Amino acid sequence: MCVPGNTVDETFAGRPAPQREVYEAIVTYLRGLGPLHVDAVKVGVFLYHDGKLAEVRPMARAVKLLLVLPYALDSARVGRRETLSADRIMHYIRLTGPSDVDDQLKHWLADAYELAA
Repeated sequence: MCVPGNTVDETFAGRPAPQREVYEAIVTYLRGLGPLHVDAVKVGVFLYHDGKLAEVRPMARAVKLLLVLPYALDSARVGRRETLSADRIMHYIRLTGPSDVDDQLKHWLADAYELAA
């Protein structure tokens, strides 16, 4: 169970700097698209437009991005997928540094943002 009331700083405390940089690159891009709500909990940070579009979870050696899209990605970047409903598929993507937040990932983030509207 996720306990609310955490801060982003607390979520990333003690983690390698590139993990926070990945998070900042994702959030900066999404805020450029429009309103974004950030809900930090102990296990990570949930990102919402109107609905939830992603989770950023710090792990031992990387950040795991859980990204909700209306279609299944066929990419080696996706570790696994989980069908949530007919038009909502959760993708698990491992990110090791801010350079992983590239044009391809930004395209997926924009699609997730639109789906969450």
